Amino acid sequence: MSRARGHLRAALHLEAVSPRGATTRTAARRELSARPAPRKPGMEYQDAVRTLNTLQTNASYLEQMKSQQGDPQTKLEAMELYLARSGLQVEDLDRLNIIHVTGTKGKGSTCAFTERILRSYGLKTGFFSSPHLVQVRERIRINGQPISCELFTKHFWRLYQRLEETKVDLAVVEVGIGGAYDCTNIIRKPVVCGVSSLGIDHTRLLGDTVEKIAWQKGGIFKHGVPAFTVPQPDGPLAVLKERAEQISCPLYLCPQLEALEEGGPPLTLGLEGEHQRSNAALALQLARCWLQQKDHRGIGHLMASRPSLLQQLPLAPVFQPTSHMRQGLRDTEWPGRSQVLRRGHLTWYLDGAHTSSSMQACVRWFRQALHRGERRGSSPEVHVLLFNSTGDRDPAALLKLLQPCQFDYAVFCPNLTEVSSTGNADQQNFTVTLDQVLLRCLEHQQHWRHLDEEQAGPDFWSAPSPEPGGPASLRLAPCPPHTHSSGSLVFSCISHALQWITQGRDPVFQPPSPPQGLLAHPVAGSGASVLREAAAIHVLVTGSLHLVGGVLKLLEPSLSQ
Repeated sequence: MSRARGHLRAALHLEAVSPRGATTRTAARRELSARPAPRKPGMEYQDAVRTLNTLQTNASYLEQMKSQQGDPQTKLEAMELYLARSGLQVEDLDRLNIIHVTGTKGKGSTCAFTERILRSYGLKTGFFSSPHLVQVRERIRINGQPISCELFTKHFWRLYQRLEETKVDLAVVEVGIGGAYDCTNIIRKPVVCGVSSLGIDHTRLLGDTVEKIAWQKGGIFKHGVPAFTVPQPDGPLAVLKERAEQISCPLYLCPQLEALEEGGPPLTLGLEGEHQRSNAALALQLARCWLQQKDHRGIGHLMASRPSLLQQLPLAPVFQPTSHMRQGLRDTEWPGRSQVLRRGHLTWYLDGAHTSSSMQACVRWFRQALHRGERRGSSPEVHVLLFNSTGDRDPAALLKLLQPCQFDYAVFCPNLTEVSSTGNADQQNFTVTLDQVLLRCLEHQQHWRHLDEEQAGPDFWSAPSPEPGGPASLRLAPCPPHTHSSGSLVFSCISHALQWITQGRDPVFQPPSPPQGLLAHPVAGSGASVLREAAAIHVLVTGSLHLVGGVLKLLEPSLSQ
């Protein structure tokens, strides 16, 4: 049961994009599940997601994997068994024309760029990624669109049924965690593989050095299958090279995007942030290699290659991107990553950064975006941080990186859209309690207070002490007084946090009257006045993709439809 949710989601995707003519095994299909389909009309999707949520969370799965001993190869064997019970065999996956992508940072964006480029060639694409932002069905996309609630429900409850109607030309598959023992690594014959930028994450599972993590990521390499990676530090790059050589996998280093722009107009990316250029460079190589392997024309004229400065790997081709490639990069959408929403007086900056290196990139992007949109008036502007962090990440390290942004308010809340979300299974988590997640938010607040005290000076800020007996869902971190006074607040859910931040000024997010006690604390009340009178409010939402997803669910109701 501890592995079931990850395996089931991957199996749902592989079934959804299965090629025609795959073998079936009726007996195996029949024993997949004895669970009857729900009987209440219109509730099938919610019932399916609720059942999925009771199995595990990413955090609980990681915790269990850390405590388990034994051969991790058994995880892949279990995935093959689940696949067989669904009516598919590993051999069936060989015909999916898969692009398999791993990495620590940017693998999702790389997949999004790659998928959009190839779709611009008129190809029908499948795309599997994780985690989702608003609805679980976002993880499985056909031609860029999440599969319907009806389709998800049908194949959740009756996974043995085939999906002939959703045959695709290719599938872009994002690794979940690591690579070598990730459930997606039952893929035997991808067309091409990619490794995005490497960094430190999931250390108790993947290893505590970038080199150990690189070994895990290199586990998706296959004999004779070309693979591409972006510039990495010498240590992990050497590990990737060794892994590739051990199985005769041709591994290439992607040239910088600037090399592909020579002799033509600059490339325009649909995703903001300087760090996206590395992801786009990898996506171009993956897409071009796939097209070349499938004998497509129009893959870009080769230009003279420059020698690799690192000398560890051969340099991938330098070519002129085609009009389809340019269109794909320009039209790529990947919500929750360097995303900006402008709503009247409010501007929302959404980025699911949750590692130190990705948070550094997020801070650079946010500060550059603020500078570009800087107003030349004397009217006050307010900068607000909305933050949460989960799992085994180091919140103190992430919050320290955010300090130079000089926020006027730091707001912390759990990844819950509402205190009670019984009406929407996509936002439920049955494996943690409200007290547990609120306690973690209060710890984040204490980290912020400590950092605030350390940085006390003309460029930083602080907050007065809280009043005793304040409401349990809203607390203020005590800090020494300072000329640039600011506060840190904890709310019990995302909706309450947004109600306080927006003060009714967001034209889309218009909830009913705020809950009793929302402005009970004097600083919350005075802050509300500041927010109501500000000429502009800039809100950075970061630290967790699940937090970003909850915010998007409330700010963009169409995403839940």
